[in-house]
Amino acid sequence: MWRRMLWRNSLGRTVCCKSFSSFFKNTLSKHCQPQHFSAKTLSTTVSTKMADLVKVVTVLNGFAPPSLAESWDNVGLLVEPSPPHEVSRMLLTNDLTEGVLAEAVDKKANFILSYHPPIFVPLKRLTQRSWKERIAVRCLENRIAVYSSHTAYDAVKGGVNDWLASGLGVGQVSPLEASLQPHPQGHVFLLEVLADKSSALTLQGKLTALQQGHVTTQDVTTGSGDCTRINVRCSQHALVQAVDCVNQTLGDKAGTSLQVVKLEKPPLPGAGMGRLVTLADPVTLSALLSRVKTHLGLNYVRLAMGEGRTMEGSTVRSVALCAGSGGSVLKGVKADVYLTGEMSHHDVLDAVAMGTSVILCEHSNTERGFLRVLQGQLTAMLDGKVEVMVSDVDKDPLEVV
Repeated sequence: MWRRMLWRNSLGRTVCCKSFSSFFKNTLSKHCQPQHFSAKTLSTTVSTKMADLVKVVTVLNGFAPPSLAESWDNVGLLVEPSPPHEVSRMLLTNDLTEGVLAEAVDKKANFILSYHPPIFVPLKRLTQRSWKERIAVRCLENRIAVYSSHTAYDAVKGGVNDWLASGLGVGQVSPLEASLQPHPQGHVFLLEVLADKSSALTLQGKLTALQQGHVTTQDVTTGSGDCTRINVRCSQHALVQAVDCVNQTLGDKAGTSLQVVKLEKPPLPGAGMGRLVTLADPVTLSALLSRVKTHLGLNYVRLAMGEGRTMEGSTVRSVALCAGSGGSVLKGVKADVYLTGEMSHHDVLDAVAMGTSVILCEHSNTERGFLRVLQGQLTAMLDGKVEVMVSDVDKDPLEVV
């Protein structure tokens, strides 16, 4: 008995045939003579060079966790086509403009990593009225996922700011504002209580039964005799329960033997906003400018000379930098030079007055070059399953004329 089957031909059109064998025979007679194909041959024509969207996002989040981003930022997966979505080509860009999106469509990219988030201010509608709305609509129409990294890439060790620092010369590099790690196991508070051995044994049993807490004990000797110090690291929710246990067990003595401390988050080594570069060998301001231009591929930058500084007579040992707009991060930092994309007029005046020279390169010029480094990193992290490209259209909107 013949079965009716739907099949998609080589031109992408859906055809109906009585059986696979007849369709296969017709296809060979029209398109494949005099070659001889088999089912096995057809299966090898399907590219295996792709990765699931969930896998790609997991890799990106692992490289630069969204938790590193500033609280005001909008990072992570911003546009998600309906599943399943396999990623075969990824386009990297500093800014997702309509021109860059057209490039992505032309290059058949189905994933865009945009350093700056194209959706920052919430969109109340998706129409053709504004360019950002049109971008969101067209991405969905073309099944293109969009991911943004922004300040997470600024903060991460080996990210944008470290790349910017790498062009200045050999030296020590440290974050200006350290990123913080999450509290270990979510323990935000330390509860410490001192009790006699009998009461401590009862209290320890109750506290150990609490969830979201870790209990340790230590025998100590005080003026009133042998005691036990109980330490409980716990979440905010468990803290309330722990204090109740102490009050119920110790009664009136709880007030004099109980102490609660809020734990600080530990710094994350090498990660944070901005960088302070201390050069191993001091250079003139003129030489530093040449290094910056070479590293960023620029013919011109803007310079504000610090009070008492000269191009050839003043040495530069320390450079405080921040990719993009660094006014708030650099403000008040002691350094010979500030390096960033843009700063307000008054922030520049403040820096110059304290003897710090300021080099401004335009916002995205201090960020875009990192994409070439990222291209190789992502290719390796995705095991070569995704073709990673850097946009040829993306550029800073400002130029010197």
